[in-house]
Amino acid sequence: MLPAPGVYYFPWEVNSVSEGKTLRTFGRLHSYDLVRSEAVLTALRSSVQHRLRVCTAFVEPFQAQLGSLYVALGETEGPVIKARVLTCVEGMNLPLLEKAIQEQRKYFQERQGQVDGSAS
Repeated sequence: MLPAPGVYYFPWEVNSVSEGKTLRTFGRLHSYDLVRSEAVLTALRSSVQHRLRVCTAFVEPFQAQLGSLYVALGETEGPVIKARVLTCVEGMNLPLLEKAIQEQRKYFQERQGQVDGSAS
């Protein structure tokens, strides 16, 4: 059986995601510890720096490019994201990605409302 598709969460929302849930998120690679198989992604929002710990054991060997933008897909395991995919997306328009995530959420909410409305 395939794992559930990853829902996009902003880096500042990841702490509210329940244990074992599949998610997608993004951030700049702040540090990478090969020995511990752990990377730290950061994202800035309203002058607050958010940090995400990412387990890289499933994606190694991993060519770390510090300071570059990455998208992670994986499951939450406590305060850590256990990455199945960790892709460098340097050059991606970050404000456009954030807008796309918001538009996707809006679409899914509208679609859910239509399904709920037609079920009655």
